[in-house]
Amino acid sequence: MALIQWYPGHIAKAERKLKEHLKLVDVVLEVRDARIPLASHHPQVDDWIGNKPRLLILNRLDMIPESAYQQWVAWFKSQGKTVYFTNAKQGERVKAIIKAAEKIGDEINQKRQIRGMLPRPVRAVVIGFPNVGKSALINRLLGRKVVASARRAGVTRQLQWVRISDTLELLDAPGVIPSRLDNQRDAVKLAICEDIGDAGYDNQRIAAAFVDLLIELHYEGLLQSRYGLNTLDMTGEDFIEKLANLKYQEDKERAAMQLLNDFRKGIIGAIPLELPPSS
Repeated sequence: MALIQWYPGHIAKAERKLKEHLKLVDVVLEVRDARIPLASHHPQVDDWIGNKPRLLILNRLDMIPESAYQQWVAWFKSQGKTVYFTNAKQGERVKAIIKAAEKIGDEINQKRQIRGMLPRPVRAVVIGFPNVGKSALINRLLGRKVVASARRAGVTRQLQWVRISDTLELLDAPGVIPSRLDNQRDAVKLAICEDIGDAGYDNQRIAAAFVDLLIELHYEGLLQSRYGLNTLDMTGEDFIEKLANLKYQEDKERAAMQLLNDFRKGIIGAIPLELPPSS
């Protein structure tokens, strides 16, 4: 497969500004995609935030099955991490994020008072890959649409502060990605989930890789239920070609886009593209 790379100028610029703003921030809300909790972790975030408190949020809870949710909760707990699952689009479980951030703010203000300083709202930044649901989460936290949100990468292009309450302020930042996607297996998953821009990859190759991944994860039955094609002895490329011949007048690009969009909209079913590593 051709190398997947996507690092547009607006993201490079936003990343520089984000690093400058991090010194003003008390807590980091790192948002990842619940379908790919590991692949959607930016490898440089740990270095950027240092010892600042972090709330780890896995968004799109509605797009994975209960079994995967339980496995990830147990795995993160075994790693000593608390994880918050949300469905920002529907506003599910977002109140827990506010409570957790405000609790950190209370602890910060207690320390300020000890030093003779006045209390102030806790300042949080929301960071993560493009299109993982950061802006949708902020809108739900606020209770109204303040920042642009859409199901595609690259909608947020400017940093902006949003006051959630008298005790909490959030900085909405554009999605950040590594300047080089060295782990191409992770890059494929990001492309499948539309967490990087489509200018960085070939739709037919990504759709074929998606089919191969579903077969590897034993979710091929969902493909047969949706499209009426048995994947036995098929590669992903074979599947795209047969789907194009069956439904799209041999148009493989159209077949690939339909397959990817069906997954991204949850039409095929709730499918995790990653499960916790074996111990």
